[in-house]
Amino acid sequence: MWLDKAVLADQQLIVFARDDDYCFGVLHSQAHELWARALGTQVREAESGFRYTPTTCFDTFAFPEPTPAQHEAIGAAAAELNRLRENWLNPPGATATELKSQTLTNLYNQRPTWLINAHGKLDAAVFDAYGWPTDLADQDILARLLELNLSREPA
Repeated sequence: MWLDKAVLADQQLIVFARDDDYCFGVLHSQAHELWARALGTQVREAESGFRYTPTTCFDTFAFPEPTPAQHEAIGAAAAELNRLRENWLNPPGATATELKSQTLTNLYNQRPTWLINAHGKLDAAVFDAYGWPTDLADQDILARLLELNLSREPA
C-alpha cells in the first residue's frame, strides 16, 4: 500500500521508495508474487511463514521492458486496484470498530469478485508487457522469469 513519506517504517517492513503506479502494479502482479514465493524464505509452514527477502525476491526479479502504452496500462490497472482496495479499507461512514476488520489480510482472505477482476486486469497488462499469453501455468511463468533473469545477468 502507499505510505506517506513521513512514515518511519519498522525494521521488518519492506519499503519500495517509488511513487509510480507502474512499479506498484508490477510488484502486485501474479508474476512477482510467484517469483517472491519461490525465492523468499520460509519461517514456518507455507500458509503463514512466507517472508519476502529483498535480495532474493526483488533484486533478482526481471521487470518487463514495456512500451510507453504498456507502461501506462500497467499504471492505470494498478491505480484502479489501489482505488478499489482503499474504498474497501476505508468505506465512508464506517465506525472505528468497523474499520478494525477492514484489513488487507481480511480482504485477500475473502477474495471478492471485484478484487479478482482487478488483479486479472493488472496481470493481463503485466503479461502483455512481457509479451506473454495470460493463460500460462505458474511453472511456465517461473521458467520464463528465470530465463529473463539469467539473460540479464552480467557476464
